[in-house]
Amino acid sequence: MSNKKHEEVIKNTVKKEAGNILNKLDQLFTTKSKSLLNIFFTAGYPDVNSTTEVILSLQQQGADIIEIGMPYSDPIADGPVIQESNMIALQNGMTMELLFHQLNTIKESVQVPLILMGYLNPVMQYGMEKFCADAAAAGVHGIILPDLPMFEFEHYYKSIFEKHQLHFVFLITPETSFDRIKKADILSSGFLYAVSSSATTGSSADNSTRDYYFERLAALKLKNPLLIGFGINDNRSFENACKYASGAIIGSAYIKILQHSRDINRDTGLFIRSITNKHE
Repeated sequence: MSNKKHEEVIKNTVKKEAGNILNKLDQLFTTKSKSLLNIFFTAGYPDVNSTTEVILSLQQQGADIIEIGMPYSDPIADGPVIQESNMIALQNGMTMELLFHQLNTIKESVQVPLILMGYLNPVMQYGMEKFCADAAAAGVHGIILPDLPMFEFEHYYKSIFEKHQLHFVFLITPETSFDRIKKADILSSGFLYAVSSSATTGSSADNSTRDYYFERLAALKLKNPLLIGFGINDNRSFENACKYASGAIIGSAYIKILQHSRDINRDTGLFIRSITNKHE
């Protein structure tokens, strides 16, 4: 091999390794492929300064991925629990700027992947390029914007996410066609979010219909790992989802814990152990 080619191989290897180090989602799915626990909470809830405490507690108590909801005034795809947490967070004074500031204060201490999930409107008001740059700088590894259409993402925004080495995750539902599932899998990176039903967050689907849907997804041999969300609220539903996917996403059930918690770290630990059935 010539010196020039050898230098190019080294350069590409270093670049690849740097990308893997930067994005902890890639590392996670390389080292753990089953029973992953992704927990969602709303930034600025229950108090405006709760964000960092919740993140550090989730990490300490064993969450594999932490999904941070960006509060929005009209969260129409969410159930009443998450809707209420959005309203309270906004009343508390949570903003996108404050969220990035909070994340920057703890980013050196956070070792698990962080995902931001929210609605397109406030991101567009913030500016997509600025949003991606600030998210990456704050230690975020992936973004979920359920109302960003595939066409717009592919043709206008995909390059921005790639530039800032942010994974973008699409959602699929039981009503999503085969062709659209395959398209979502091609465009997604990090993982694919399988919604267990077409209802709002916190809802439960019919077991037989839901399991048939999970089996159909598992048979597709998708390129991305699959995480299942909506209606996952206890050990039984978590383990059932993990039979068909790499893991599950829990939101409403955890926010209910935060709503009444006087010791977030303790209550987070009790909740996670009740889900995973692992005890100290």
